[in-house]
Amino acid sequence: MDVARQGASRRKWTKRVAILGFGAIAVSGAAIALGRLKPAAMTVERGSLLLDTVKRGPMVLQVRGLGVLVPEEFMWLPAVTDGRVEKIYIRPGAAVRPDSIILTLSNPELDVAALEAGFQVKAAEAKLRDLEVQLNSQRLTLQAEVARIESEQAQARLKAERDEQLFRQELLADLNVRLSRTAAEEWSKRLALEHERLRIQKDAVEAQLAVQRADIDKLQALAKLKKDQVDALKVRAGTYGVLQELPVQEGQKLAAGSILAKVAEPTKLKAELKIPETQAKDLVLGQRAQIDTRNGFVDGSVVRIDPAAREGTVLVDVKLEGALPAGARPDLSVDGTIEIERLSNVLYVGRPAFGQPGGTVTMFRLNPDGLEAVRVPVKLGRASVNTVEVREGLQAGDQVILSDTSAIDGQNRIRLGS
Repeated sequence: MDVARQGASRRKWTKRVAILGFGAIAVSGAAIALGRLKPAAMTVERGSLLLDTVKRGPMVLQVRGLGVLVPEEFMWLPAVTDGRVEKIYIRPGAAVRPDSIILTLSNPELDVAALEAGFQVKAAEAKLRDLEVQLNSQRLTLQAEVARIESEQAQARLKAERDEQLFRQELLADLNVRLSRTAAEEWSKRLALEHERLRIQKDAVEAQLAVQRADIDKLQALAKLKKDQVDALKVRAGTYGVLQELPVQEGQKLAAGSILAKVAEPTKLKAELKIPETQAKDLVLGQRAQIDTRNGFVDGSVVRIDPAAREGTVLVDVKLEGALPAGARPDLSVDGTIEIERLSNVLYVGRPAFGQPGGTVTMFRLNPDGLEAVRVPVKLGRASVNTVEVREGLQAGDQVILSDTSAIDGQNRIRLGS
């Protein structure tokens, strides 16, 4: 027969409570311990990161800009008069000489005007010859009159001398002598007047001929202008070089002043760089530059800085020095760097993918073992094309990550995987 045990149920519940209590204490302790543990660092592949080492030493400040090669010497060929493109003989890319005919224009009205101007010159020259004949005839008439009066004056003088001799011999009355003297004096006065008329007529002849010659000169200049305009219908290069542009087509009607062609000297080139206006504040004339033509490098110097910014950039002209690399030609895209300043004994590092010069950024600095990196604040200074000055936050020899880390902004510590 079974015998009931006293207190067995109570001891059972007491044991369960004790077990549950110890379990709760263990769970709480584990939770506290886990809460005090640092979260596991995120792992990033080392090969996907751009790393650099902080250095101390000289640093070159540079600015970079894209641009093109353009000719230093070129010539725009405008249309001298209205006309229609009749024939194109040379296309862009061809070498030209000063007398090379690029294209011809037609203008029938100008041809007619040139002919009329030529006929006007011939008519004016004929009028000049006719005027010379008339004036010569007038001069001869006056000279004949002078000769007649000289003869009369001489006869009157001789008669007066004869009458004076007769008067002294008491063969002639005093009145007749005085009449002879008066007549001789009158003819002398008339001779002087005729000589003055002849002199005045000579001056008048020269004045009339000068007026007519001036008209001829004006008409000849007009005729030459018309002839030059007709000759200009044959558009010549005017210089040695290469035909760069030809923005017209056969049959196209053009107004005077329209651009017909552009001829450039292909061996004398300069670089036109577009520098961001935020980086152009330190540019000055004479600074050294280097131009990358994608097929070689050529040195140069800044010779012009545009005083105005356009579309966020400043146009800078760089004169090239030395031989041009193979393939250098007008309108070739180039990349140029301009040296602003050389700094000595500064702390610098490769330019990160984020942050602005003079600002403060956070960068991942590698631990000495190179297995982990922690985020640290870094104050940047002046920046160049590929490097930036470090003012605070890093020391020489520190390794940092330059890559864009915006994807892990929430991480202050990362592990670098192999």
